[in-house]
Amino acid sequence: MRYHTVMQTDLKETKMDFSLSDEQQMIRDTVRKWTESKLKPAAHELEEKEEFSVELTKQMGELGVFGIIVPEEYGGQGMDYLSYIIAVEELSRVDGSHAATVAAGVSLGIAPLMYFGAEEQKKKYLPKLCAGSALFAFGLTEPDAGSDSRGSKTKAEKTPDGWVINGSKIFITNGSTPITTGIIVQTVSGKASDGAPEFTCFIVEPGTPGFTTKTMHQKLMWRASNTSELYFSNVKVPDSAMLGKRGEGSKQMLKTLDSGRLSIAAMGLGCAQGAYEAALAYAQQRQQFGKPLVKFQATAFKLADMAVKIEHARWFLYRACWLRDTGKPFGKESAMAKLYCSEVAKAVADEAVQIHGGYGLMKEFPVERFYRDQRLLQIGEGTSEIQRLVISRAIGC
Repeated sequence: MRYHTVMQTDLKETKMDFSLSDEQQMIRDTVRKWTESKLKPAAHELEEKEEFSVELTKQMGELGVFGIIVPEEYGGQGMDYLSYIIAVEELSRVDGSHAATVAAGVSLGIAPLMYFGAEEQKKKYLPKLCAGSALFAFGLTEPDAGSDSRGSKTKAEKTPDGWVINGSKIFITNGSTPITTGIIVQTVSGKASDGAPEFTCFIVEPGTPGFTTKTMHQKLMWRASNTSELYFSNVKVPDSAMLGKRGEGSKQMLKTLDSGRLSIAAMGLGCAQGAYEAALAYAQQRQQFGKPLVKFQATAFKLADMAVKIEHARWFLYRACWLRDTGKPFGKESAMAKLYCSEVAKAVADEAVQIHGGYGLMKEFPVERFYRDQRLLQIGEGTSEIQRLVISRAIGC
């Protein structure tokens, strides 16, 4: 997005350009064409079967969505973060499950490797991750450590030839797919000088002795994405599996989540857009009392309010991405965007079901899935309550 301000001092005139670049518009057009032709026809059946699609994941890799922010030397496109956010938005407009696969794969898998990985780790993993032929997951949440991430109990103990990991993780997206090649695991690796827990992240590959996974089923939402429990029983990893330096795991997690919140915001925005478009199309063709629903003011005003919320959400999210892309502080805005976009998704999906009436409760209509998919957005990558905590601290409360 060409987001800048030009001040002409002689005329005291301010000009602002909010248009997308040609590359950003190309990303939107390309992903939308694919979602309409390939994803939309398959989404309902995959969701009903709770089936993760390796084929569609590889197709998304061929589109380039996994490698958008990755430098070309590692197999990516080297584009800006907003381009990636637009891709996630477009995927969510059709199906939250596949958007979640990409959002977790990039924001929580690729990004930590890119930010903190050693050169050998980047060369080993990133090309396949960018191609969509492999996925990484981020092992943070535990049964007793969700919002309180510093309450983690998974431990890593130093040995003469590496580390031994014991513990478990839960609700891990992409944790046990057929193409998952690594999990970035936050562990308690000791105590810091002040006595507080020391956190260190390690890369654990599937097939490592003692490491097992279990796919979670019967979810309310994102049923075609992979969610897993992870178990570590005396899992031995070498020193070379450490991500970054010892004791930097918490900092790595916080930086990862700052950017990751923007992708969840994009999922909320895309979900709202998809629900709105479905409601508008339905209201234009559904007849009651001899005329389409859109000709009733009650329905028209609902749609107008939905459109306003979506536009506000889009441009606030895009501005937060612009702050990130231009190297400016964006932590507060990231939390605001995640909070607002997830709540817009909730409001819009609810009204979309209302416009559909009884049909909105049936699985054959996409708004039923949008209504379910939006619910996780107020929980994942920091609950709405945690976002308010982050924002309140940022504004001096």
